[in-house]
Amino acid sequence: MTGEEVLAHTTETDILRQQLLQAQRLSSVGELASSVAHEFNNILTTIINYAKLGMRASREGDQRQAFEKILKGGQRAAAIVNSMLGFARHGATQRQLTDLVRLVEEVLLLTGKDLMKHGIQVEKHYRGQPQAPVIPCQIEQILVNLIINARQAMPNGGKLKIEVSENSELGLAEIRISDTGVGIPPDQLRLIFEPFYTTKAPDEHGHGGTGLGLSVCRQIIEQHQGRIRVESVVGKGSTFTVKLPLRLIEDRE
Repeated sequence: MTGEEVLAHTTETDILRQQLLQAQRLSSVGELASSVAHEFNNILTTIINYAKLGMRASREGDQRQAFEKILKGGQRAAAIVNSMLGFARHGATQRQLTDLVRLVEEVLLLTGKDLMKHGIQVEKHYRGQPQAPVIPCQIEQILVNLIINARQAMPNGGKLKIEVSENSELGLAEIRISDTGVGIPPDQLRLIFEPFYTTKAPDEHGHGGTGLGLSVCRQIIEQHQGRIRVESVVGKGSTFTVKLPLRLIEDRE
């Protein structure tokens, strides 16, 4: 293969990889669209009701309270829309020193209503506030995927625990996402990161998993010089641990 052929092949592979990432991202958006629309409708109802209350109120204090509620609702609606739009589009493709706790909070803003609707209790533990050189939209994609997977593993509700910590000695930031769901059998555990392999049975509409989510997650993490591992016990739940370097290898002296 000539140099030009190698370059063309590499370019084509990169394009296909980006298309796969975008397809998987849009699939996650589809999973969240219904719950986000429902929350947005609730916010609009609150804004309309307080607007009516403010128009009827004769006391300045009551009017101010109504305006404060309207402002708060509008700000939350804007934050949700911005999060959804930011997640759906490609976003920056350059690594940025990113606050991982803030990134997790942004993802929880996007997924919170979906989790609440399915009876999932969220428990957060942040030890420190690690910053890592990452492509933010890609790490968001990993977190959304892992959270949706955890929710789907708890069809009757449960607890989702998210931990963020920093190991300065090893130079790693760590994000752990644990659920109390059905768990993954040992014979399937070694296959879940393989492309097109899925443990999700078809739903009532005949739609199952694509088998791309975890494969894409691993690909993104490896490109960030990180790693992902999973521990699972059938009937008790699963824990996915993402480890990301606090400094890239080429930055080290």
